[in-house]
Amino acid sequence: MSSPHKIIKTSAASEPVRTSRPEIVETVADVIADVRAGGDGAVRRWSQKFDQWSPPSFRLGPDEIAAVVSSVPETVLDDLRFVQQQVRGFAQAQRDSLTDFEVETLPGVFLGQHNIPVGASGAYVPGGRYPLTASAHMTVLTAKVAGVQRVAATTPPDRGAPPPVSIAAMHLAGADEIYVMGGVQAVAALALGTETIDPVDMLAGPGNAYVAEAKRQLFGEVGIDLFAGPTEVLIVADHTADPFTVATDLLSQAEHGPDSPAVLITTSEDVATRTIAWVEKLLPDLPTGEVAGRAWRDHGEVIVVPTLATGYELADQYASEHVQILTAEPREALHRMRNYGALFLGDKTCVAYGDKVIGTNHVLPTLGAARYTGGLWVGKYLKTVTYQEIKDAGASARLGEICGRASRIENFEGHARSGDVRAARFGSAPLGWADYAFDQA
Repeated sequence: MSSPHKIIKTSAASEPVRTSRPEIVETVADVIADVRAGGDGAVRRWSQKFDQWSPPSFRLGPDEIAAVVSSVPETVLDDLRFVQQQVRGFAQAQRDSLTDFEVETLPGVFLGQHNIPVGASGAYVPGGRYPLTASAHMTVLTAKVAGVQRVAATTPPDRGAPPPVSIAAMHLAGADEIYVMGGVQAVAALALGTETIDPVDMLAGPGNAYVAEAKRQLFGEVGIDLFAGPTEVLIVADHTADPFTVATDLLSQAEHGPDSPAVLITTSEDVATRTIAWVEKLLPDLPTGEVAGRAWRDHGEVIVVPTLATGYELADQYASEHVQILTAEPREALHRMRNYGALFLGDKTCVAYGDKVIGTNHVLPTLGAARYTGGLWVGKYLKTVTYQEIKDAGASARLGEICGRASRIENFEGHARSGDVRAARFGSAPLGWADYAFDQA
């Protein structure tokens, strides 16, 4: 049977790489092992090698932070405060939706749920070509709203100095500790601890392939937010979509990196062909056009589908990080789709808003992970734990009898006896497997 899709532009690259290259895996393992054994000295050696950065202390003191923040223009600080207000408000609404509760499931049997923040989290704020100050909002603020007592944030140096705007963003977001160190050595130092850095319980934040691999290798010793891959965007559009807007929004995400997929699924062949034409017109004047152009050439796709229903079904198969809906009835996607990191509805919003200003978290699943997980949010910093208490003797005896039978079905005699004890102590069931009385135990 022929496919109902008409491919106008196909990706020049093969399937996205879902595992790190062997040389990255090896380098990351070497750095982690060295930091594990050598602590601060190892961090300093790798920092000097990779970043040419070896200050007396990687942690900034209060006076240093104040000096750096004071160097940032007030208009920039005002913008940071505005954005953080949006992020804080949405994160607080998420936190308020998570309630502790206790229910009585049987007479005298009480079961409860309690949300406990992790004790300490690490926030990695990327630097280099793209100093992602917004990552400070997403990883520091969200953790603090969740109730994390200690947030240790780190960012790479910028040409041999602390990057002012990133430091300001981390400080305004409420970071308890601010470090200027980057790469695998920074992630390893936070996860494992050194002589001067206490270990954290969870790591969050985007980074390059080496940082992503470091988080993968350290997962288990610490929690992580997500296994990160290249930024992705997918647009679902109908005949009402403006091709210029579609092209602009595709390129806004393609500029993240040369391996960033940018996909258009549309019911209109006219929108498809005109969007491609606009991309080619816009690329030469885009300052990041070299990167975005490679992404578009190697990972750009344009597909025409017969109906929006087919388009939504195909979009779900991609399970893209960002899905933008440019249709006459964008909210239809809320009921039609299930696999996405974040959904952007209508032409008045865009993925760039989610990345920078609107308030939802931009640390999102990639490489198809949206099939089974959402992105970073307050709940990632919370351990949802349970507790149990039985106050009624008869209820304990009844459960003890059932526990004994259920455990023996599975050949767990020790479990069975734990139930038997309570069935005998609080009820009338015979103990059976021992001949001593409770007052002799």
